[in-house]
Amino acid sequence: MTAPDPLLQVRGLEVHFPIKRGVFFDRTVGHVRAVDGVDLVIPQGQTYGLVGESGSGKSTLGRAILRLVEPTAGEVLFDGTDVASLQGEELRRMRRRMQMVFQDPLGSLDPRQNVESLLSEPLRAHDLDGGDAGIAAHIRSLLDAVGLPSAALRRYPHEFSGGQRQRIGIARAIALEPDLLIADEPVSALDVSVQAQVLNLLEELQERLNLTYLVIAHDLAVVRHISDVVGVMYLGSLVEQASADDLYDEPLHPYTRSLMSAVPVPDPVVEETRERILLAGDLPSPANPPSGCRFHTRCPWRQETRCDDEVPVLREVAPGRLVSCHWVEEIRDGVLRPKSAEEVAATQGVSVRGSDADTALQPDALVQGIDAPIERT
Repeated sequence: MTAPDPLLQVRGLEVHFPIKRGVFFDRTVGHVRAVDGVDLVIPQGQTYGLVGESGSGKSTLGRAILRLVEPTAGEVLFDGTDVASLQGEELRRMRRRMQMVFQDPLGSLDPRQNVESLLSEPLRAHDLDGGDAGIAAHIRSLLDAVGLPSAALRRYPHEFSGGQRQRIGIARAIALEPDLLIADEPVSALDVSVQAQVLNLLEELQERLNLTYLVIAHDLAVVRHISDVVGVMYLGSLVEQASADDLYDEPLHPYTRSLMSAVPVPDPVVEETRERILLAGDLPSPANPPSGCRFHTRCPWRQETRCDDEVPVLREVAPGRLVSCHWVEEIRDGVLRPKSAEEVAATQGVSVRGSDADTALQPDALVQGIDAPIERT
């Protein structure tokens, strides 16, 4: 069986935001490297899951693919066409085939428009209305596809629950029958009881409409449930990419290992006995990223050579496994042993306090239990 053709190819994509200072005349004094040289390929009909800490550049990458944020460098090839080079009418026509579902369903919907107006606007903008009768029929089919009644047409976004608003956002995204759908945290703003319904809806629409997904999320369970391939971002770069099952069964990059060690296991015996990998320090600033491997300031497997001054290449270490680490084979085979969080913190001029419940820092939604509080010494 031949592999499906790639629908989306991203090559060396960079998004740098200038840092300006000055009273009367702004001058650029630096750049925030939000996305810094990302390569990925998404075949037709598959789902690519993108995970990483807050501030790692996931959402900026998704917006840059759609040209909602202008890339600084690199290529975005959609069905063989470089999106970064399109302008005017050509870009508008291409965007019909690429749509986005935003994180905040209420903030992404115009509160002054009812559902009928929200769903008919993209059809009229791209001259796909087919007359009033054609619009009405198409809108009703969209509501039926996302599980909303036709009575919702006259209502406004504030009259719906969070899950219903996200369904409206999905209906608007598929109104133009796109090929690629970028879902930026599609369920993070929803109750847990509603998340499964929205995820099942996305999977059903993908099968029915042959959609290709880029799903950006910080919930590792969500990404595993819906993704074929998962990429892990750290400080603007991909550090690991693998199939969902392989990544969760055997994470290879030290950062991915620390993320997976924080995922709760629904077995109290396993949960109490398994090893937790604690990271010292905070996420470095993308305006001043570390030299060499960007993760070396927090890595338990950091070595004196190569890690501090040589940038690792995202390379294939096994069929379908891409990892950006100098020592991934030695770490995988157990040749290198991890240092404790206290040892890593001592080399960086920070100290890790106790991890008791009364002193522990409130964890991030993604890396629950990973980051311990730090104190400068």
